[in-house]
Amino acid sequence: MCGITGFVSKEKNKKSIIKKMSQRISHRGPDSEGFYIDDEIALAHRRLSIIDLEGGLQPLYNEDKSVAVIFNGEIYNYVELKAELKKLNHKFATSSDTEVLVHGYEEWGSKLPGKLRGMFAFAIYDINKKTLFLARDNFGIKPLYYGLFNDVFMFGSEIKSFLEHPEFKKELNEELIGPYLSFSFTPTNETFFKGVFRLEPGCSLTYKNNKIDIKRFFKLSFKEKDQSYDKAVEEIAKTMQDSVNHHMLSDVEVGSFLSSGIDSSYLVSLAKPDKTYTVGYDIERYNEIDYAKDLAKKLNIKNTSKKITKEEYMKIIPKIMYHMDEPTSDPAAVALYFVAKLASKDVKVVLSGEGADEFFGGYNTYREEIDYKFYNKIPFFIRNIISKICSLLPEVRGINFLVRRGQKLEDSYIGVNKVFSEKECTKVLKVKPTLKNKDVTKSVYDEFADASNIIKMQAIDINYWLIKDILQKADKMTMANSLEGRVPFIDKEVFKVASSLPIDYKVTKENTKVALRDAAKKVIPNESYKKKKLGFPVPIRNWMREEDVYEEIKNTFQTDYAAMYFNQEYIINLLDEHKNEQKDNYRKVWTIYVFLKWYEVFFVNEN
Repeated sequence: MCGITGFVSKEKNKKSIIKKMSQRISHRGPDSEGFYIDDEIALAHRRLSIIDLEGGLQPLYNEDKSVAVIFNGEIYNYVELKAELKKLNHKFATSSDTEVLVHGYEEWGSKLPGKLRGMFAFAIYDINKKTLFLARDNFGIKPLYYGLFNDVFMFGSEIKSFLEHPEFKKELNEELIGPYLSFSFTPTNETFFKGVFRLEPGCSLTYKNNKIDIKRFFKLSFKEKDQSYDKAVEEIAKTMQDSVNHHMLSDVEVGSFLSSGIDSSYLVSLAKPDKTYTVGYDIERYNEIDYAKDLAKKLNIKNTSKKITKEEYMKIIPKIMYHMDEPTSDPAAVALYFVAKLASKDVKVVLSGEGADEFFGGYNTYREEIDYKFYNKIPFFIRNIISKICSLLPEVRGINFLVRRGQKLEDSYIGVNKVFSEKECTKVLKVKPTLKNKDVTKSVYDEFADASNIIKMQAIDINYWLIKDILQKADKMTMANSLEGRVPFIDKEVFKVASSLPIDYKVTKENTKVALRDAAKKVIPNESYKKKKLGFPVPIRNWMREEDVYEEIKNTFQTDYAAMYFNQEYIINLLDEHKNEQKDNYRKVWTIYVFLKWYEVFFVNEN
């Protein structure tokens, strides 16, 4: 796991600039750094040594040094690709997976990314052709950003590296505040830094002669396979074991995160790493430590745990926002930071369970399509009238159901973690929202226009919640602690199997992730396969009602910069309603609070 950054420019003092940019992301690779600099370009690489500890230094070159690569990630099929390239007369000088990229680019050019199985964000510079080629893995496990400022093209694993370039203009992208309040993260390829974009997953970018050319090499698709349930379960079990085996490839020890749910329990039961790591809290309903220790004991492996205090949790928020680059109101990001910090004391690599819910149908929202078929039989125009009437009433669970079921999915569903409605955003914000949620999700709905509603929801959750929140925090929180996080569920071969499952192998009236649970049942030695996934549950809801946390949030809401963007009276009322137990507003309050802490880090305190 590593960090990359670089820029294309004619300026003379490239060396001093690229060194500062590299230093900004030193946490991603504390073991070594490497540079390539010429009249056209400057490249920097930060290395966390995992494979070929001695020979994998970067930039890495081909034989005549006409092609250079800097790479963040792991290529899990590099052994097979290396054998194929050797047959085509390519000579290898190292045992690293990185060298496959150099010779693969020589052999296959822009078709290279489509041949890779793994997580990756890389930059290849063709020195003779003066062409820069970037690519990001199928599901965006590894981040990659880019921007063009005054004819200077910049790219990097983290936006913060751009702050060190004199041509970078730091400006808030105000248009994204509205969508952020609804989605709880940045849902577009634009970022909160105006002019900075994320390269979308499954895409490559070629930069030459001041022109950016982006092409897609992977598209999400679902196609049900006609197969028996038992055969499907067997295929899941076989493919998951294969994925875990590939994800265990390493020249250093691999550990694993472990919660009480099926996803991490399944991975740990397959991989049986020597060390696992869990975090929890003093409040019992938010504590998974006992469940994790029970599984570890049954597997005869070690579990190290930590209880996060309220004071630790609140104190670390600014640091979390710095490492995330952009705001996220997902409270699990903080827990993930602490469990990564815990693991980093012992190991350099951990397995983590992200992706199972999105691939295998793990969310209860999907069950609405099955559980409430009776309501769907009511003519849509009647349900729509009921929805419009109910939308005028206060938000409560039963009313929200009637609102949702009387709208077309395309008009209402933006993911499992929706926070503010667009209607409430106009009350919360002083800046008028210009980007509508439907504008954000339209391309995905258009692509899956003929699919069932459950498939549409999966496509939305993969493209937004998984890619732009879950995987962002997984990468940023592990790398903040110089730790490589690997996600065996998010594997191209696993997705082939998951995307071919019939709906009722994923979701039924009784359960979610149905076939996956039965595959996991074969190897998990306790009853974790039955448990509903909790993720990283956090007692924020409770803490906000305690005086110290309440005062911290209120003080933040009363700042001058809060007044620039938010209706202060309205947001303080949201906080007071929650404290006084009139309404459960914790997610709304937290979404605004962490945005302001992020803004404080990058636009108030940052020089």
